[in-house]
Amino acid sequence: MSAERILTTHTGSLPRPVDLAEMMVEYSNEGRAAPGLWSRVDAATTEVVARQAAIGIDILNDGEFGKASYAGYVKERLNGFGGAVSNPARVMQDQEDFPDWVRSNAPRITYPGNNGPISAKDATLAGRDIARLKAAVASVRLVDVFMPAASPGVIETFMPTTYYKSDEEYLAVLADHMRGEYRAVVDAGFILQVDCPDLAMSRHTRFRQLSNAEFLKVAALHVEVLNHALEGLPRERLRLHLCWGNYEGPHRSDIPLKEIVGVALGAHVGALSFEAANPRHAHEWAVFEQIKLPDDFTIIPGVIDSCTNYIEHPELVAQRLVRFAGVVGRERVMASTDCGFGTSVGPRHVSGSVAWAKLESLVEGARLASAELWSS
Repeated sequence: MSAERILTTHTGSLPRPVDLAEMMVEYSNEGRAAPGLWSRVDAATTEVVARQAAIGIDILNDGEFGKASYAGYVKERLNGFGGAVSNPARVMQDQEDFPDWVRSNAPRITYPGNNGPISAKDATLAGRDIARLKAAVASVRLVDVFMPAASPGVIETFMPTTYYKSDEEYLAVLADHMRGEYRAVVDAGFILQVDCPDLAMSRHTRFRQLSNAEFLKVAALHVEVLNHALEGLPRERLRLHLCWGNYEGPHRSDIPLKEIVGVALGAHVGALSFEAANPRHAHEWAVFEQIKLPDDFTIIPGVIDSCTNYIEHPELVAQRLVRFAGVVGRERVMASTDCGFGTSVGPRHVSGSVAWAKLESLVEGARLASAELWSS
């Protein structure tokens, strides 16, 4: 929370250099680290941190340059993912409803299923990410640093199990193993962002056959498991990101925010990041007129769409932020993007140069909103 101005951040992934992206595809899909991969990640991370700081992002990160995917990276850190590549999260209700619709950015990263006991595979990778980011931020001015990590629920959504007796058992095991990564991020002095698209996106993908009421029970289980993994961590250093899938598509079957926000607010976190700029969810600012937020809780609405090459005007960004501030209070609002600009390695609908211009608009819009809100 800020008592002086609206702070800026984003949701994690940023456009990767083309050469690094190709190296990460090979590393993720084939299990081979090309010569010079990690030194390239080091250099690119230093560059992306400096660029965020230069344009005025207050709470920044490493762009997720050391990960090929915000969820699939887990298979490089844990054993048990040798199952057939079958990703139920990629079968969308949109495709059934609109068979002539084609995604503009087909994913390249493969996600194997879980077919064996989960155990530690390479415990050094999380520490390597943390050390790399610490080194990169040492020479820039910033307000804070965050690092995203996959939730047990999103891992289970993208890489389901054929080994464990139930999803509940699998989730519990994942939570136990992800707990160490979560704590390491917080202990490093970073804000931990837990990525939870499973609380929204999976309703119209993996669980599209369920009713909303049935899905909410699944989502509540995912939050319960997540809270177990976060136990003992300071709530004010934790934030949760939910979204309905970072793709340009119809999204007509997205579960409304008003139906899932109560479940999401049950998570042991101090801030909620969510999509609020795209045409399907921009109206949902009004949801917060009907709910009481926990004390000292921050909302982090997306005020920049991550799926279109339109560059939002700073005045539109400011209008969106002022509207949220009018509902929950100016100190409770932080400016962000709907989702990441490089959720997984591969071509993205939004070009890299446009993504950075959108972030510049985000910063300028937050400045305009702050001037208006703190002048009254």
